[in-house]
Amino acid sequence: MTPDIKEHQRRSLRLKDYDYSQEGAYFVTICTQNKVAVLGEIVDGAMRLNRFGNVVNKCWREIPHHFPDVEIDTFVIMPNHFHGILVIHNCRGTACRTTSINNMRRGEVTSPTPRDAETAPLRKHTLGQIIAYFKYQTTKSINKIRLTPGNRVWQRNYYEHVIRNEDDLNEIRQYVLYNPVKWDIDENNPTRQLPEPPYDNMVGAQNFVPLRQGDKVCLTR
Repeated sequence: MTPDIKEHQRRSLRLKDYDYSQEGAYFVTICTQNKVAVLGEIVDGAMRLNRFGNVVNKCWREIPHHFPDVEIDTFVIMPNHFHGILVIHNCRGTACRTTSINNMRRGEVTSPTPRDAETAPLRKHTLGQIIAYFKYQTTKSINKIRLTPGNRVWQRNYYEHVIRNEDDLNEIRQYVLYNPVKWDIDENNPTRQLPEPPYDNMVGAQNFVPLRQGDKVCLTR
């Protein structure tokens, strides 16, 4: 994860007084409950979805069907979390597909807009409402499959980052696309192998004084 993205995730989860229904692009991260790997597994640097992961994939792609003012961009499903980019448009119908957001190019992953959205009154949706709907639908479907009604699938909250410009957008797209390749060192991977720290960074190494000939050594058990 890039330093900029990590910094935004360490801060308060929401920007104070920010209107999350306004036009713009948003990067979201949602973790499973207790970060349990329930959505699939990483095999040879690629994500292999299980039944629950396929549910998440389907529900995310269907977001524009339920929210005509929303477009999906690059996203990735990981074993225990999800990264995705959403674009909220202040328009309706096909005009949403041609509007430029801060001069940023749109992604290639899109879903069709229902025909009735062309004439339906515009209703602004907040990022929180969109994510809540996504979490509700995936949770309901997954619990139906595994016969666990009422169980949590996702953590209560989620991380978000307001994408400011095209450079920011492209950096996050690259991060999302390469997430499976970097699973072995991902901070969300409970089985990741941490490298051995260099000796100079170990406790006491800074004050280490080499033994000289004739020094006495005390060994303790």
